[in-house]
Amino acid sequence: MAGDHSRSLGKGSAAPGPVPEGVIRLYSMRFCPFAQRTRLVLRAKGIRHEVVNINLKNKPDWIFEKNPDGLVPVLETSKGQLIYESPITCEYLDEAFPGRKLMPSDPYERALQKMLLEHFSKITSVISKALKEGGDLTALTAELAEKFGKLDEILSQRNTVFYGGDSTSLIDYMMWPWFERLEAFQLKDVLTRTPKLQRWMEAMRKDPAVKDTITDTQTFRSFLQLYFKNSPEACDYGL
Repeated sequence: MAGDHSRSLGKGSAAPGPVPEGVIRLYSMRFCPFAQRTRLVLRAKGIRHEVVNINLKNKPDWIFEKNPDGLVPVLETSKGQLIYESPITCEYLDEAFPGRKLMPSDPYERALQKMLLEHFSKITSVISKALKEGGDLTALTAELAEKFGKLDEILSQRNTVFYGGDSTSLIDYMMWPWFERLEAFQLKDVLTRTPKLQRWMEAMRKDPAVKDTITDTQTFRSFLQLYFKNSPEACDYGL
C-alpha cells in the first residue's frame, strides 16, 4: 500500500488507517502528472512519506472524504489534516518541511514563478482537453510550438538553465511531468525550435527526483490506451 509502485485501491477497498507519526501520506496514481508534481517535491526535499495509489477508473468511496472532487494528489498528515490541488500540496511541503527551499525567498521571484505557472496551466489544459476528447494531439503541434517558443524565450531572457536560476526550483518540478510525456503524446516536434528548452529538459533528466519518478514512454503509451478505454486495469498497468 505504501509505495509508488503499489497496486491501486478501488471501489470496495477499506480506507487506510491513520498516518503514522513522522510520516506524511500521499494519495496518488502512478501515471498522473499532477500527482507526480507532489512526488517530485517529496523526493527533492527528502521528506519521509508513504504513497497510497488510487484507481481513478474505479474510485473507492472514501477518496471523496479526502478530496470532495475525488482527485489526486491529496496529502494527509498524522493529525488527519488534508491538503489537495497539486500547486497547493507542493507549496505546503516546501513551507512545512525543512531542507532546501524550492520557492525563492524574494517576493518578486515568487510572483514570477506563480505567473509562469498560470501561463503553463493554459498549456496543460489544451493537452488535457484534446486527450479527453480522444483527438489527434499532433493537430495541436503548431499551437503548442508557439506556446513552447514563449517558454524558450523566458529561459533565454533569464539566461539560466532552470526557470528559477542555476538549480531546480518549484516551478521546474511543476512543469516537468508534461515534458516527460511529450514523446508519448507524439508532440516532440513542438521542441524543434526551442534550444533553451531542450537544454532545460536535458538538465532536468539528470535531477535525482526526476530520475526517481520517471516513466518510460512505451509504458505510458500503453497506460493511455487502457485509460481511454475506461479500463479499470489502466492504473495498475505493468504491475
